[in-house]
Amino acid sequence: MKLSVVIPAYNEEESIGETLRTLHAALVAEGIDHEIVVTNDNSKDNTLGALEALAREIPALTYYTNPGPNGFGYAVRYGLERYTGECVAVMMADLSDDPADLVRYYRTMQAGGYDCVFGSRWIKGGRVVDYPAHKKTLNRVANAIVKTLFGLKYNDCTNAFKLYRRRTMDGLKPFLSPHFNLTLELPLKAIVRGYSYAVVPNSWTNRKYGESKLKIKEMGSRYFFIMMYCLIEKHFSRGDFRKKEA
Repeated sequence: MKLSVVIPAYNEEESIGETLRTLHAALVAEGIDHEIVVTNDNSKDNTLGALEALAREIPALTYYTNPGPNGFGYAVRYGLERYTGECVAVMMADLSDDPADLVRYYRTMQAGGYDCVFGSRWIKGGRVVDYPAHKKTLNRVANAIVKTLFGLKYNDCTNAFKLYRRRTMDGLKPFLSPHFNLTLELPLKAIVRGYSYAVVPNSWTNRKYGESKLKIKEMGSRYFFIMMYCLIEKHFSRGDFRKKEA
């Protein structure tokens, strides 16, 4: 089962080298057939130059530059239209996501035959390192609202770091979110549309370099929009988009 890893990158010149080398080394050590697909989201620094150099070092790396429109969701979607694997994970370019967790996701999907594997930082075995207090509070509130509205036990829908089979990802189209609300759109659609998923603990570590691209003030209404869209689909679509059983 070939694993694709889609990584959006905007002004990640300082982080991208360590991220890709660490990720590639972890997957090679586990003998996992893989590719790494990076979307340079029209960066203003030397992210593109760093990717050009890394591609000569890491044979599994493919990179693109998204000409626009730009934004986190657009960059991820650009990669999701171009990967070649049988399953695909979305990871961040700043090494906040742990490659060892990705290996656990992959093995869980293999062993259980799940359509998706979701991580949670908020269950036993999960952890966060240097998470800003205000963002942590908003995260917990947002996920509590999602849990209540959708009747879920899962408590970390807003985290982008998840693994999907290709047929699952294809079943979530068309994508709507241009920004960070894509992190909520993908798992909620998967759940509402009846795809199976497992939940495993994962970790999150705050970036060493640069600034977070998530602007909370800009995202509230966008998260609300996608949450309402998925809620309407859940109650009123009459199952038109649900997973088709073989």
